[in-house]
Amino acid sequence: MPGFELFGPEEKQEVADVMENGFTFRYNFDHMRNDRWKTREMEALLCEKMNVKHAHLLSSGTAALQTALAAAGIGAGDEVIVPPFTFVASVEAVIMAGAVPVFAEIDETLCLSPEGIEAAITPRTKAVNLVHMCGSMAKMDEIKAICDKHNLVLLEDACQAIGGSYKGQALGTIGHVGCYSFDSVKTITCGEGGAVITNNEAIYNHAHMFSDHGHDHVGSDRGAEGHPIMGLNFRISEMNSALGLAQLRKLDTIIDIQRKNKAFIKEAMATLPEVSFREIPDPDGDSAGFLSFMLPTEERAQVINKKLAENGVDGCFYWYVNNWHYLKNWQHIQELKSSAPLPINLIQDKPDYTQVSLPKSDAIMSRTISMLIKLSWTEEQICQRIENIKRAFA
Repeated sequence: MPGFELFGPEEKQEVADVMENGFTFRYNFDHMRNDRWKTREMEALLCEKMNVKHAHLLSSGTAALQTALAAAGIGAGDEVIVPPFTFVASVEAVIMAGAVPVFAEIDETLCLSPEGIEAAITPRTKAVNLVHMCGSMAKMDEIKAICDKHNLVLLEDACQAIGGSYKGQALGTIGHVGCYSFDSVKTITCGEGGAVITNNEAIYNHAHMFSDHGHDHVGSDRGAEGHPIMGLNFRISEMNSALGLAQLRKLDTIIDIQRKNKAFIKEAMATLPEVSFREIPDPDGDSAGFLSFMLPTEERAQVINKKLAENGVDGCFYWYVNNWHYLKNWQHIQELKSSAPLPINLIQDKPDYTQVSLPKSDAIMSRTISMLIKLSWTEEQICQRIENIKRAFA
């Protein structure tokens, strides 16, 4: 991770095909394309690789999340259980849908815990936005059972976890609807892009219509298409899909490299008595984009994070103080700051996000560091990195 480390002639050729046509719109205009449909081709390949019936590409992972919520019928006043450790888009999409994020505890999988979800359910809960953070999965059997028991939509935010699986099933395909991100620093990249995947035909139909102003995409004349629902413009371009198509063909190679590189470093760090590792419910399904480990105390985690940087170990994230990925640092979310009134502000008894207390999550995240696993490392560089890590702990 990320896929741009493996850019090569394959990506250039796919983009050149689009430039030769001079046409980047994903729909219609058949006579101008020379039968080149990069978005359709990437969607079909996604379905094949993930063993899922439907895939729909969009302009970003955030657009995918918002589209998935709308397509699954989640909107005004519905409560959606979300983790405090995620990229902020997982929460923003819920708010922009007019729904109410309800924060629940994580466990040492670094994902929502079954107990945390159960404790957060109310009569207004409509969905769980389950984020597979840092490339690995939550306790899927227990969480799916809870969602089934309470008739909740299970949305899998697998934006950081494409290529991961749980008991042989691709992450993103276990719930009712899943999302991927293909931004510039993801496991595979379209430059900017995302996808909604599902086995539910109704959700798929609503997704492809919602993301294109409600067009039903029936026939070849865009001006004659129907508009069964309202929507927005979250379309991906053929240029982005062309880049992503070449990257998706490399996904298996990327995951293999990540797993090999992570295994080397994890084996070396397992000899450090202070270190414990995140819980991975299905180790064989880890996409291995990160190596996440815990220290005994918050104070020790802060010291080690600093010493890793001092010893040249780059790509290490102490999320507890990171402004991107942890609730306690999201003042704009806590205070619902926006340039215009938000739908959630119309709800009389919305939660006071400045008062959210998640002691279990704080106790885990204050001790956790995640190390990015790169694709471009040589064996020599990995050996040097291991030596640098050991010096940081000395």
